[in-house]
Parts: sequence; structure tokens; C-alpha cells
Amino acid sequence: MNHLLGQKISITSRKPQTTRHRILGIKTTEAAQFIYVDTPGLHHTEKQNMNRYMNRAASSSLDFVNVILFVVEASKWTEEDDWVLEKIKDVKRPVILVLNKIDNINDKEALLPRIKTVSEKHAFSDVVPLSALKFENLDGLESTVMTYLEKSEAVYPDDQITDRSMKFLAAEIVREKLMRKLGQELPYALTVYIEKYEDSKDIIKIYAQIIVDRDSQKPIIIGRKGQQLKQIGQAAREDMEELFDKKVYLELWVKVKAGWADDEKSLHALGYAQDGEL
Repeated sequence: MNHLLGQKISITSRKPQTTRHRILGIKTTEAAQFIYVDTPGLHHTEKQNMNRYMNRAASSSLDFVNVILFVVEASKWTEEDDWVLEKIKDVKRPVILVLNKIDNINDKEALLPRIKTVSEKHAFSDVVPLSALKFENLDGLESTVMTYLEKSEAVYPDDQITDRSMKFLAAEIVREKLMRKLGQELPYALTVYIEKYEDSKDIIKIYAQIIVDRDSQKPIIIGRKGQQLKQIGQAAREDMEELFDKKVYLELWVKVKAGWADDEKSLHALGYAQDGEL
């Protein structure tokens, strides 16, 4: 979605389950207004209330869209892809299969047979191969999407790019840096909460809590003499200043809240129930 919009509003990392919230990305051109809905991935297992929340946020989004973009990697098809496909087969909406990362397929002659193989898994309305990273065929995807849009007045102002607040985006940026910096398991045991957001003429002051599940996780985030937390904060602040186009003061600290990801009251307080009721 970031590449389609030409601006970053959804956080990214190599780790699965990076996206936790439903986020609208709005792109207005002379021809149309595209409202992309970036959802959390569907989870095969629902170990915690957090997983149930994300499944509901994703599933509920299918009810009001004109078309579904089912994005998979062009070079592989996983069991999780099969499971998600079963979930969307019964949805009465056109489904476009988007084969991303075609730049990872070195043998281009293998691409057409690959497209044929995955296309046979379902009666997809269209199949669009592309590389978001290399900006290959994004225009083709946008043109395909436009054929499924209904004629109506624009829903949002021309200059609006998302439905989320700057405060929300700030929290997501901090979480992205944590996801990228930390090991495989810890990112799923934490979240970020903006305790105070002060926007003045010359500077935005942001005070954010990094909430973890156990005391043993605090020193991993903070690092020796606070260096890890300092690096995370610096990287987050730089991204915020680019996005907000204003100087940012960012203060981070780590707080332990045991069981937050499985506690309904905590999830509501941390904003995880806005898209999919628990």
C-alpha cells in the first residue's frame, strides 16, 4: 500500500504479523479516488485475544469493499495462503490475485507457468504479477482495481491520505523500529502507547510507552547503558520528522503490563478494539 500511495503510512518488517490494525490508505487522482484497506493478516490459531481481534479486524473489512486484493509471494504458496483463500472464497466480492516479489524469480521463463499454477486454485477475477519494491506493474494493478470501483462522489478530501491520526502513526513508527531491531519472538510481546502528544507551531513532543509482557523483556529493549532504546528512538524520530514535516522530540520508556495481549480491558485501552470488537 505504501508504494501505491507514494507515501509510507503502514509499517513494514520481515516479520509476520507486523500489521495489527486496519488502516485506510487514500489516493486521489484525476480519474478516481482509491481507498485501500490494509488489514492484519488472518491467523490460523487464536491463542490470545490479540489474535482474535486481528482476525475480526481483517474479516470485517471484507464486508464493505468493492474488490479484494489477495497478495502472495510469486515464488511460493504456503499453507497459510491456502487457509486464507478458503476464508475469502465465500465472500461475494471480486478477488484479484496479486503475485508480489516477481523480482525474486531469476528465471523469468518460469513466471508464466507459475502464474498458471496459482491461478487454477480459484476463479480469480484477475491475476496481477508485480514487484512493489521495484515499482514494477503497480500502474497495472491500479488500472485493474479501477475497473471494479463504483461511480460516486469522492469520500475524502483530495489531500487526505489516511483515516488514522498522527498520534496513531507515531506509535506505529516506534513499533516498526522495535520489530526491525529486536529478535524473532519479543516483538509479538510488546505494543506502543502514546501517553502524551503535543503539537505546537515549531515542534511535536511525543511521550511513548513501550509495553511488554514480562520484566525480563525490559533490558532486552533498553540495551546496555540504554543504547538500544536510544537507537530505536532516533530511528523513529527521523521517520516521524519526515512524515510530519516538523521537528519531533520523542521520549520513550519501557513499562511491564503482564498479560496485556490477552486482557480485553487492556486491549480496549490500547486501541486494539476499534476495528474488530473483542
